[in-house]
Amino acid sequence: MPEVLVLHGPNLNLLGTRRPEIYGRMTLAEIDQRLQARAAELGLTLRIKQSNHEGELIDALHEAMGWAAAVLINPGGLTHTSVALRDAVEATGLPAVEVHLSNIYAREPFRQVSLISPVCVGHVVGFGWRSYVLGLEAVAGLLREP
Repeated sequence: MPEVLVLHGPNLNLLGTRRPEIYGRMTLAEIDQRLQARAAELGLTLRIKQSNHEGELIDALHEAMGWAAAVLINPGGLTHTSVALRDAVEATGLPAVEVHLSNIYAREPFRQVSLISPVCVGHVVGFGWRSYVLGLEAVAGLLREP
């Protein structure tokens, strides 16, 4: 089964309690459980990592070059600030799908710019926890194509 790296960026470990009116009440562990269940249905294996540290996310991407078929990433606040994370996504050469719980285009102007999106095959935003599942379904579709 193809393996997919799922990366959760800074502060996503606080899901369920941090600004639930924007990010929802579901915890990261609950999202991961739903992802694992959907991955099994799609014939995928997931390796999931959350970090509040940019370098750890970059290291995970570098390591994924040796085993992953694709990447599903929610860079959190690094979406708007990290050239280094953007370059690491690009350097993997792996198809990547960016996801966000909130609609970043309906938020503050600084959140409307993603440095990560240009090096991803696509992104899903604004559907709460479902953004992750929709993104995973997109990854599965990409991996099925010749």
